Amino acid sequence: MRGDVLFEPGDEVTAMIFPLDGTVVSLIVPLEEGRTIETATVGREGALGGVVSQGYLPAFNRAVVQMGGAAVRLDAARMQAAKRTSLPIRNALVRYADCLLAQVVQSVACNAAHPIEQRCARWVLALHDRLATDVLPVTQDMLAEMLGVRRTYLSGILNRLQAQGLIEMGRARITVRDRPALQAASCECHRRVQEHFALVLGATFTPAGTLVALDPEGAPDPLATHGVISA
Repeated sequence: MRGDVLFEPGDEVTAMIFPLDGTVVSLIVPLEEGRTIETATVGREGALGGVVSQGYLPAFNRAVVQMGGAAVRLDAARMQAAKRTSLPIRNALVRYADCLLAQVVQSVACNAAHPIEQRCARWVLALHDRLATDVLPVTQDMLAEMLGVRRTYLSGILNRLQAQGLIEMGRARITVRDRPALQAASCECHRRVQEHFALVLGATFTPAGTLVALDPEGAPDPLATHGVISA
């Protein structure tokens, strides 16, 4: 359900969680002053917990369900056994870990360098990518928490985006009205993460921007492309 905490910093991660259609989880860093900052969004394209490690290691951040729905939970030990016996599974998880790190790194740069208006547009686009609908079930309180700003300040930004015809505000929802214009209002961070997903994981997006498929086996093989350096 929305608001459920999957794990907190320091919790032992004993399972991998794979969100299914419509389920979205945020990776959040809680600060001592009380604010929280989102560093990554994970939907049906990804997984949480022990993506690279064998699991059973302490979590560094908080994982919070933003859009409730179905998910698959797999014990870390079983996932580790699958990675040992299946090269495609291991390859897919390593490639996804690379993409998740790229999203986190780009988020850090975005939070440090770009104005809140562009960051807000980027967050709405990231959610739109993962949901097969233009109507995003997100409240202003939720969005303000993800961006680490006051709700009253965020309301003014959303009202300006609505006045420009990019979005439409509703009760507990934001409707995307003009995605190309919303992309233009965003910074380059959303585009760069999408491009990395396409290159590394073979991600396919609809013209509207929705993520529809991943093909890590069909993505370029860096060793085949650039050769292997041997001793």
